[in-house]
Amino acid sequence: MKKTLIIFTAILSLTIAAQAQKKSKVQEVKPDSRPNVILIMVDDMGYSDLGIYGSEIATPNLDKLATQGLRLREFYNNSICAPTRASLLTGQYQHKAGVGYFDVNLGLPAYQGFLNKESLTLGEVFRSGGYSTLLSGKWHVGDDSLSWPKQRGFDKFYGILKGGANYFNTKPLYIGGQNGYPVTLLKDNTRQYPADDSYYFTDEIGKNAIEFLQEQNNEKKPFFLYLAFTAPHWPLQAKPEDIAKYKGKFDKGWDALREIRINKLKENGILLPSQTIAARDPEVPEWDKLTWDEKDFWKKKMEVYAAMVDNMDQNVGKVLEKLKELKKDDNTLIIFISDNGAQGGFNTYNPLRRGKVVNAGPIGTSGSFDYQEQNWAYLSNTPLRQYKNNMHEGGFSSPFIAWFPSKIKAGRIDKGTGHLIDLAPTFYDLAGIKYPENYNGIKTNPLAGKSLLPVLFGDASEVNRGEPIFWERAGNRAVRDGKWKIVSTFPAYKWELYDLENDRGETKDLAEAHPDVVNRLSTSYNQWAEKTGVVEYSKIRPGNELIPGAAARRNQ
Repeated sequence: MKKTLIIFTAILSLTIAAQAQKKSKVQEVKPDSRPNVILIMVDDMGYSDLGIYGSEIATPNLDKLATQGLRLREFYNNSICAPTRASLLTGQYQHKAGVGYFDVNLGLPAYQGFLNKESLTLGEVFRSGGYSTLLSGKWHVGDDSLSWPKQRGFDKFYGILKGGANYFNTKPLYIGGQNGYPVTLLKDNTRQYPADDSYYFTDEIGKNAIEFLQEQNNEKKPFFLYLAFTAPHWPLQAKPEDIAKYKGKFDKGWDALREIRINKLKENGILLPSQTIAARDPEVPEWDKLTWDEKDFWKKKMEVYAAMVDNMDQNVGKVLEKLKELKKDDNTLIIFISDNGAQGGFNTYNPLRRGKVVNAGPIGTSGSFDYQEQNWAYLSNTPLRQYKNNMHEGGFSSPFIAWFPSKIKAGRIDKGTGHLIDLAPTFYDLAGIKYPENYNGIKTNPLAGKSLLPVLFGDASEVNRGEPIFWERAGNRAVRDGKWKIVSTFPAYKWELYDLENDRGETKDLAEAHPDVVNRLSTSYNQWAEKTGVVEYSKIRPGNELIPGAAARRNQ
């Protein structure tokens, strides 16, 4: 009897254990239904370079996302590559994240040139919250191996570590002295050495993103994909079939095309009837006064630039097709932005002091090292003032598209007044992830921005942040508070004041008429700068020729 009882008890225990194990397995394979997130960033693309924003360039896939989703008239970046990516990835002002100037170390914590550990990346936080984390494209916030994407929270990575690369090979770029500007292409933590002219980099960014999504589909959890295209960043290089589409498209020149874009922006509701348009840039020559040879030279540049934007859009389309194939399109938020305005500034910003272009082949080929330059950047940033690295609206205003078919009403256009620092809290809010106060034993920097969900999903037309937005980069400064914006351009320290509610073109400086506003905003700037670790630029001004803007400003 006792033996029978023992056997019965053992069988009962095994049965209970088996049922518990079975129940546990069911729980383990239950899919996580939280939304996926795709963040798309392009490089050096102007405010109006998408078709849906008024451009001549064909961007049907992004146009579709815009018409089925939301566009914001006002969304701000940090005006240049690395500082923008620092804020984007961490939700911090770039100085707080350690990239106050660029991806070079100036010897101070706010200017160390790579992300500090107190500022958690989107990869780290999403992964801590149970998401797969994927990155295909450009990193540019630290090239030391301890700062690579895999070491900062991304499960999978394909792309370059620094600011740019040839689109057809991984040779050093023709800048930076005898050895050139280094290019490191990685797949996860392994360096890649593709054969010259065996690929086109924009296609590879799209291809690897699709591979990551396919591999991730085997996991029972949501994903975050950061799709960071280098297009249309220099050098101007594109596939012949894409260039051919734009033959003759820019024969009218920048003056006539700018007027066409302005009209389109008004028709599609991005440019309100009451808003001003930036004055004509006096440094840009009149198209009709150019010679035939000059026109022929310039229009070829824009044909290649357009082809690069076009190809980027094609790859967005491929990612969307994969998303639909995996039946995840109805549960994915997609955000599209640019890292800064188009690159111009003959007198104020000559990146890397390139000087005379070294070309080993026609514009657009793998042997060319040409760039858009100010004449066409003037068109790309229509209807705004100034260019990349400047704090007027053309320097740091981005097109903004948000798409989520089950959450965002189609065809919406709103004011927004969002900033890069708002994206991290938006994503964590959506995913239900609590931002860690401590991470690996380190006290984290609190998030600086506000969630955009009330704007994206609700009835709010703009972010209710309760405080101004601030900028500083290489001595250029700005503050935005409500309708008011103050801005100064290094080496001048005098503040300009604009009423952006009526004058987004920044055509009328109201500083003398409203000294009280200037004083209030400048005081808030000084308080922010002290709290954030900003140092007076003249005290840390580098002389390194490789630092964008340094050489151009050194003699000012």
